[in-house]
Amino acid sequence: MQLGIRVHDGEKLPLEELLPILKSRGFTCGHIALSKSIKEYSTGVSALTPGLAMYLKKLFAQNSLDIAVLGCYLNLANPDSEALKDITEKYMAHIRFASLLGCGVVGTETGAPNREYKYEPACHSEEALETFIKNLRPVVEYAEKMGVILAIEPVWKHIVYSPKRARTVLDEIASPNLQIIFDPVNLLCYNNYKDRDGIFAEAMELLGKDIAVVHIKDFVVKDNELVSVAAGKGEMDYTEIMRFIKRDKPYIHVSLENTSPENAAEARELIRSIWENVTV
Repeated sequence: MQLGIRVHDGEKLPLEELLPILKSRGFTCGHIALSKSIKEYSTGVSALTPGLAMYLKKLFAQNSLDIAVLGCYLNLANPDSEALKDITEKYMAHIRFASLLGCGVVGTETGAPNREYKYEPACHSEEALETFIKNLRPVVEYAEKMGVILAIEPVWKHIVYSPKRARTVLDEIASPNLQIIFDPVNLLCYNNYKDRDGIFAEAMELLGKDIAVVHIKDFVVKDNELVSVAAGKGEMDYTEIMRFIKRDKPYIHVSLENTSPENAAEARELIRSIWENVTV
């Protein structure tokens, strides 16, 4: 596997200074959300020119880092038609940009049926799922035209909250350009986390062939909520996930989340050690 990190979990430095640090910590790929990782200049739609894409592509290549994920985590189920129009435009701009950037996938989560992008019981309704699929379809069609993979990330608090729900979206859209970011912890909530082994097994069985990227973090339980932390700082056992990666996903991009500059290398070593010792 190719272990990487969210770029904005590193030091708050310009990319020109930060990427060599990430390389020195042993990472080989990065997940970049432009607005979170770049503060020195605009990353709005009009800024996403071929020139900027090629500059960033060279910058990552100079540091031997793949761009695993270009993040565009916006709400495709926003009920405000004008806001949805702007959101769709941003997705298409990121897809265009990605076609020149040479990144693995454009990554996104799956929204909520409100303007605030917050959890409510309606997130898990069939109506919300139908809305998301309808609004996702033209974005995926654009990704097909541009030769880019769009990868959705199931999250319990969002519309696509379970492996079965994610399988439904993949089957409804039926496009090779729509794939999955598998973040095991994001499938959990306080009411199901004790069943996590079964949930992870179901995800790998139902979604395995379409998993393009894996996110790795950990969690602790606090005040009846799950709090995300760096790998090795919580309750996760990664053995079966690493077995799946080793058996079925050679050289896949695996990105650490919720790390800090102080614990990122330690988290990387932990995950690498589990992967090396697991048998298939």
